[in-house]
Amino acid sequence: MNAPLPATALAHLTVERVRHTLQARHLQVVRRTAVSPGFVRLTLAGPELAGFVSAGFDDHVKLILPQPGQERPSLPSLQDGRPVFPDPRPVLRDYTPARFDAAAGELDIEVALHDAGPATDWAASAFVGQWVGIAGPRGSLVIPTGFDWHWLIGDESALPAIARRLAELPATTAATVRIHVRNPADRRALASAAQLDVAWVDSLPAAVDALALPPGAGYIWAAGEHAEMATVRKAVLAKPGADAKRMRIAAYWKRGVADHHEDLATA
Repeated sequence: MNAPLPATALAHLTVERVRHTLQARHLQVVRRTAVSPGFVRLTLAGPELAGFVSAGFDDHVKLILPQPGQERPSLPSLQDGRPVFPDPRPVLRDYTPARFDAAAGELDIEVALHDAGPATDWAASAFVGQWVGIAGPRGSLVIPTGFDWHWLIGDESALPAIARRLAELPATTAATVRIHVRNPADRRALASAAQLDVAWVDSLPAAVDALALPPGAGYIWAAGEHAEMATVRKAVLAKPGADAKRMRIAAYWKRGVADHHEDLATA
């Protein structure tokens, strides 16, 4: 069993929740890139992107789609700090800010094209110059990069966050990455300065079962389908030395439910 580290050794590894002022923006598609057969990357830009903040690698923004006949989607107004949408309510979907370049004024989102739906259909045909809306992020969970090791576990929906995190990690840490994608053609090269152990797997729970917690201070992050992530969380917590305060396991989607996002802190 891993021995607990003294509080003084963990002082610089405090996970911080940061709140942001909610803001909705109109942006335009300025570039589209086919990442793989199942993913398209849309680069968004525009004057309203000024002041955008994304402090956590697994932040999410609400993508706001235009209604039929609209050039620009309807954005919410804020009433007592809460977003209020006009009727009819536009289609909203959660996406990770895969890359934000403040100097260039660009924001990338990546959309998985496997499953039919309004956002998938829109992204599949979105063209340069098309307008879209975003709102948020409303908050960030800032997980320090200075842990001795990191586990990053997820399915297609988690790939943008995993890739962003790996780009942030320094050479002084190690990252164990386990990813499940339905189409092997969607596997991609993942770059990081960290010491990498990457495997594309058929089952995330089975992959977690096969892992042992390394020594030292670490953080476990996982995201994917609700039921699968609940199983992953139970598998992690069953390991000797597991610390529920040093993990975040989230449901990015749920079978049969549209626009689902949930932190499985008590699953």
